[in-house]
Amino acid sequence: MSRQAKLRTGGPAALRHAGAGRPRWPDRSPSLLSWPEGSAPAHHRRVRPFLETRGADAMANAFARGAFAASQTARVGWYFSQYLFAARISPTYKVPPVQGGRVPGVGDILRDIREIFARDLRNIEAGLYRMPHDMLQRPDRMLLGARRFFDDLPRVTERRQTGEADSVPEPADSPVAMPDYYLQNFHYQSDGWLSDHSAKLYDYQVEVLFGGAADAMRRQAFVPLAEVVRERGRALKLLDVATGTGQFLTFVRQSYPRIDVTGVDLSPNYLAEAGRRLRRFGGAELLQGQAEDLPVADASRDLVTCIYLFHELPATVRTQVLREFARVLKPGGRAILVDSLQRGDRPFYDSLLERFPHAFHEPYYADYIDRSLIPPARAAGLTYRGTLPAFLSKVMVFDKPA
Repeated sequence: MSRQAKLRTGGPAALRHAGAGRPRWPDRSPSLLSWPEGSAPAHHRRVRPFLETRGADAMANAFARGAFAASQTARVGWYFSQYLFAARISPTYKVPPVQGGRVPGVGDILRDIREIFARDLRNIEAGLYRMPHDMLQRPDRMLLGARRFFDDLPRVTERRQTGEADSVPEPADSPVAMPDYYLQNFHYQSDGWLSDHSAKLYDYQVEVLFGGAADAMRRQAFVPLAEVVRERGRALKLLDVATGTGQFLTFVRQSYPRIDVTGVDLSPNYLAEAGRRLRRFGGAELLQGQAEDLPVADASRDLVTCIYLFHELPATVRTQVLREFARVLKPGGRAILVDSLQRGDRPFYDSLLERFPHAFHEPYYADYIDRSLIPPARAAGLTYRGTLPAFLSKVMVFDKPA
């Protein structure tokens, strides 16, 4: 079986203290991660010239801030209202008793959504990345997404009621082997990861789930990424593992067009969707492959990013994937993971984390929230640098020693 299948090629509150196995970023190390709640100090704004942005200072004016606030308020209203409506029309389902205390209410969640967008704006004004290219979305596309979401909802509900979520067959012509853990209806989504319909629906479903804040959480990966750009310049090679529809890479290509980017994913359908989305940003190299057996040479990447993968992996596979990150990173390279919170990261949300795998088929999630990624990362040869909470997600940073 071929190791890779090339499908398409185109042209931070301060980090938590160590203790209980959670080291912090050293105080003596100047880092953008040290200022997640506000703009970076003046000497860090040198990152701004590295961004291919013209008129970035325009973000300081009231009109630009108002446009961002209005568009993101409309975004949250659109997606969050659909989450509430979908919950209302769906049959109830049993959830085992949880130990984490009361479940956060709508007001709690909206408060934290406002905070993540406020942080998003501060990062933009600090020059870490551009205003999102999809800030203003076409109404016809939003309506199409809503139609697809609600058309699929009865099938999702049926799987939730019956518990049937492992009915995804492996494509007979796949050039890359697909593990059993992968062939499931994660989130009770139709076709798992293996259809064009799923690829077109996935990001919309995730935005409904997170009340429109999913992309803002993804963009927090730019905080540690921008630090690497500031220190080393733009001649970097980035590998995005489990790239999915390429949504995060569209933001990378928009803000850092000179970074050489490659996306890897197991799904040919999602890679095709990624190729379509990235075309307007100059394209990207897209490879089909397993995260635990990356089709990439040793010590060939300055940056590895990975968004919302680890909570969908068995524990043994998580360890293998971290070893692969260490293998493909150059000495001094950096791995940036964006994934779900784990138990204790934000105790207020622990009860919600416990409920999540029962509402959305996530067979490895309960293990994920109680099993730290730091020990296996260290065993793989990576140095833990810090964690940045981001609403219901967090950014974890690991460096490969130089």
